[in-house]
Amino acid sequence: MSAVLQPHPASPTPAGLWRASELSPQTLRTCATGHAALDAVLPGGGWPVGALVEVLQAPHSLNEWGLLAPLLSRCAGVQVLVGAPHPPFGPALAGRGVDPQRLLWVQGSQPDLQLWATEQALRCADVELVLAWLPGIRMAQARRLAVAAQAHQKLLFVFRAAQAQSESSPAVLRLLLEQGPGGTRSLRLHILKRRGPPLPQAVHIEAGPARLDALLSASRARRRRAAGAGAMPAASSVEAALAAGESHALDRIASLAA
Repeated sequence: MSAVLQPHPASPTPAGLWRASELSPQTLRTCATGHAALDAVLPGGGWPVGALVEVLQAPHSLNEWGLLAPLLSRCAGVQVLVGAPHPPFGPALAGRGVDPQRLLWVQGSQPDLQLWATEQALRCADVELVLAWLPGIRMAQARRLAVAAQAHQKLLFVFRAAQAQSESSPAVLRLLLEQGPGGTRSLRLHILKRRGPPLPQAVHIEAGPARLDALLSASRARRRRAAGAGAMPAASSVEAALAAGESHALDRIASLAA
């Protein structure tokens, strides 16, 4: 008589491991990204706290502000910017709901000093979030920052060039960030690495700064009315900065939205 084979019950998955076909049962704390479509595909439903997140994009694209503005607007602690390619521009940031008074911009072009400043910011008790533009960071250096973020339970985002996607990284989450078909008002994200199965399709999110759009629309309306009356009002602080040719973090976005 042939024995009837019974299905073997699935063994419990050890802590810290997950099936390749499933999202990791996130053991890290997470913080909502502010983009529902992105939260839906991330383990734990948000940005991992105490871990390295790597964002890759084309040089000078500035898409990171549309991606991270919802998070920055909710953070109550100090937010440190290390190696940002452009100075943060207060009025445009405020238009996205971000409090410029909470931003600490660390200048310096030497890679060793940027790495040192990033690690020190992660160790600071008053700092809640660190954004670091470190295009030439090496594997060992990235691992050191990841350990510091975990030890001090900080949000850490490192920005690199899109060409770095072929390199290894200790980041628990890697994103390739591009503009979507709507220009600055939409973003397309390719998830290169996450704790879960590969995601072949891109994630599309709306990143239009609603408050900034309203500000610019109102300013344009005033100028049209004034032009009809034969007088032109003074330019807004955003427009004045654009006219002066200042290269702030969000002035290009504001000019495209105008």
